[in-house]
Amino acid sequence: MELPSNTVTTVDHIVYARYILPVVPRHKLYENCALLIKDEHIVDIVTSDTAAQSFLSEKPENTHRLDHHCVMPGLINMHGHAAMSLLRGYADDMPLQDWLNKAIWPAEAKHVSADFVKAGTELAMAEMLLSGTTCFSDMYFYPDSCAAAASRAGMRANVYFPVLDFPSVWARDADEYLSKGLDIADEYRSSELITVGFGPHAPYTVSDAALARITTLASEMDAVVHIHLHETQQEVEDSLTQSGKRPVERLAELGMLSPRLHAVHMTAASTEDIELLTQHNAHIIHCPASNMKLASGFTPVDQMQQAGLNLALGTDGAASNNQLDLFCEMRLASLLAKGYSKNASAFDATASIESVTINAARALGREDDLGSLGAGKLADLIAIDLRSMAQEPLMSVSVAPKASDAGSSILAQTKSPVHRLLSQLVYTSVGNQVSHVWVAGRLLVQEKRLQNGIYERAKQGLSYAVC
Repeated sequence: MELPSNTVTTVDHIVYARYILPVVPRHKLYENCALLIKDEHIVDIVTSDTAAQSFLSEKPENTHRLDHHCVMPGLINMHGHAAMSLLRGYADDMPLQDWLNKAIWPAEAKHVSADFVKAGTELAMAEMLLSGTTCFSDMYFYPDSCAAAASRAGMRANVYFPVLDFPSVWARDADEYLSKGLDIADEYRSSELITVGFGPHAPYTVSDAALARITTLASEMDAVVHIHLHETQQEVEDSLTQSGKRPVERLAELGMLSPRLHAVHMTAASTEDIELLTQHNAHIIHCPASNMKLASGFTPVDQMQQAGLNLALGTDGAASNNQLDLFCEMRLASLLAKGYSKNASAFDATASIESVTINAARALGREDDLGSLGAGKLADLIAIDLRSMAQEPLMSVSVAPKASDAGSSILAQTKSPVHRLLSQLVYTSVGNQVSHVWVAGRLLVQEKRLQNGIYERAKQGLSYAVC
């Protein structure tokens, strides 16, 4: 950033950090630099000396000195059901169809309401913010309650209203789901934080007629279609029995495969399925913990990446995962990809970080303003305190950095076991070390404490516990 000599510029926040990981460009790592925030956007990343000489924050308390921290883009959780934080542990250790038909759907019919969704979403957002998530995607009943809770908390949310052929606590049939959902989309059309899209539950719960209508509306609105797809092998076999088509083939014939499509789960994916999704530039949303817990199968991540598919991560809901920490999800996704493919380089630390930042932003069509740190980007960022047992300075290392990776041996010739920062972030699950969180330039977590009153509102969720 070029500045006239002796010029002092005022910004809202100055974040001095030991490391700044911008994600884009790939393998770039800034050391002893400062990130400047004005209004909702990043002004620039400059050296600490330049920041000290040329910039002032509007309030002294908005100068943050994070000398032992890594600052990086806020994480984007690409699939979940936030209100199901109130169903955490309710139906553990059950296969998917029993989990849905015998436990979850009956419980939802009995307990779910607008207030239930509000309280459950508040609780989930508190958990996500404290572990570094700044933006989440949600598919659940009463999406208007979820959107209102996220807007009030100052958190970024992609709300996908559900569509099913059968009645639920929120609507009677596909027509009513769509009518209510489109009203919500109109309400939040100008929102800076809330984006509304379509959430058809799954091919086996939504008819061809409803899916075709969703495809048309989504194209007209340029909106995302977020759908559970190929979640189990049984889903695929049932579809073949009923129609002679695999679910992804059926969606292709209906025109639903496109860059707007988020294919969630995709554990039962053949080579042909992957080729079809790649041809249409669809996006894969991988939920490894939920897939494992419900014994749904293993998503062929390495094969998908080699085919060129864009892959992002989601935690799914707390009822099918039990936690909403994306750093834990990253670690699991990377290890599973290696074990499943028998390729130790599969879904490495760099790919894992990208899956919850720039890849997720790309799936949302927002890579120009989200998913990385740089001038003009929205100021959605987090700081991670590296002073934990796994990063504590204990030893002296001296390893020449790789030319291809600025994150390698970043502490060469100093006392620390941190050979490569990205590896530490992914493989030591540092979600509990997130100290600061900004969304749109607003500080929502400071020194591991929520700043927006969300926890106090979330506590009311305890009254909705399901026995």
